[in-house]
Amino acid sequence: MNLTPEQCRAARGLLDWTQEQLAEAAGVSRSTVRDFEKERHHLNRSSEQLIVEAFEGAGVVLIAAAGEGAEDPGAGVRLASAAPR
Repeated sequence: MNLTPEQCRAARGLLDWTQEQLAEAAGVSRSTVRDFEKERHHLNRSSEQLIVEAFEGAGVVLIAAAGEGAEDPGAGVRLASAAPR
Protein backbone atom coordinates (compact mmCIF):
# COMPACT_ATOMS: atom_id res chain seq x y z
CA MET A 1 0.00 0.00 0.00
CA ASN A 2 1.28 3.44 -0.84
CA LEU A 3 -0.35 5.66 1.76
CA THR A 4 -0.84 9.22 0.55
CA PRO A 5 -0.70 12.32 2.75
CA GLU A 6 -4.34 13.00 1.82
CA GLN A 7 -5.39 9.52 2.96
CA CYS A 8 -3.52 9.99 6.20
CA ARG A 9 -5.29 13.28 6.97
CA ALA A 10 -8.66 11.84 5.94
CA ALA A 11 -8.24 8.71 8.04
CA ARG A 12 -7.29 10.80 11.06
CA GLY A 13 -10.40 12.90 10.43
CA LEU A 14 -12.63 9.82 10.35
CA LEU A 15 -11.21 8.74 13.70
CA ASP A 16 -11.05 12.28 15.12
CA TRP A 17 -7.38 11.66 15.92
CA THR A 18 -4.72 14.32 16.28
CA GLN A 19 -1.30 13.84 14.74
CA GLU A 20 -0.05 13.06 18.23
CA GLN A 21 -2.69 10.34 18.72
CA LEU A 22 -1.78 8.73 15.40
CA ALA A 23 1.92 8.89 16.21
CA GLU A 24 1.31 7.23 19.56
CA ALA A 25 -0.94 4.52 18.09
CA ALA A 26 1.58 3.77 15.33
CA GLY A 27 4.73 4.04 17.41
CA VAL A 28 6.26 6.79 15.27
CA SER A 29 7.17 10.38 16.08
CA ARG A 30 4.72 13.23 15.67
CA SER A 31 7.21 14.94 13.37
CA THR A 32 7.10 11.89 11.08
CA VAL A 33 3.31 12.24 10.77
CA ARG A 34 3.43 16.04 10.47
CA ASP A 35 6.15 16.12 7.83
CA PHE A 36 4.51 13.36 5.80
CA GLU A 37 1.11 15.07 5.85
CA LYS A 38 2.71 18.37 4.80
CA GLU A 39 4.52 16.51 2.00
CA ARG A 40 7.95 17.43 3.34
CA HIS A 41 9.12 13.83 2.95
CA HIS A 42 7.95 10.34 2.07
CA LEU A 43 7.53 7.66 4.70
CA ASN A 44 9.99 4.83 4.91
CA ARG A 45 8.38 1.41 4.50
CA SER A 46 8.44 0.51 8.17
CA SER A 47 6.83 3.78 9.28
CA GLU A 48 4.20 3.48 6.57
CA GLN A 49 3.39 -0.07 7.67
CA LEU A 50 3.05 1.00 11.31
CA ILE A 51 0.69 3.85 10.38
CA VAL A 52 -1.40 1.63 8.10
CA GLU A 53 -1.67 -1.00 10.84
CA ALA A 54 -2.74 1.65 13.37
CA PHE A 55 -5.49 2.88 11.05
CA GLU A 56 -6.67 -0.63 10.20
CA GLY A 57 -6.66 -1.60 13.86
CA ALA A 58 -8.93 1.36 14.55
CA GLY A 59 -11.38 0.29 11.83
CA VAL A 60 -10.25 2.37 8.85
CA VAL A 61 -10.18 0.78 5.40
CA LEU A 62 -7.59 2.35 3.10
CA ILE A 63 -8.60 2.24 -0.55
CA ALA A 64 -5.79 2.18 -3.09
CA ALA A 65 -6.03 4.13 -6.33
CA ALA A 66 -6.92 1.96 -9.32
CA GLY A 67 -4.31 3.59 -11.54
CA GLU A 68 -4.25 5.99 -14.42
CA GLY A 69 -7.04 5.77 -16.94
CA ALA A 70 -9.32 3.87 -14.60
CA GLU A 71 -12.80 5.12 -13.84
CA ASP A 72 -12.08 4.74 -10.13
CA PRO A 73 -11.88 8.13 -8.41
CA GLY A 74 -8.58 7.27 -6.76
CA ALA A 75 -7.25 6.57 -3.30
CA GLY A 76 -9.55 7.02 -0.35
CA VAL A 77 -10.58 5.94 3.12
CA ARG A 78 -13.71 4.64 4.80
CA LEU A 79 -14.71 3.10 8.08
CA ALA A 80 -15.12 -0.66 8.11
CA SER A 81 -18.66 -1.92 8.27
CA ALA A 82 -19.85 -3.28 11.56
CA ALA A 83 -19.83 -7.04 11.69
CA PRO A 84 -23.26 -8.59 11.18
CA ARG A 85 -24.87 -9.98 14.33
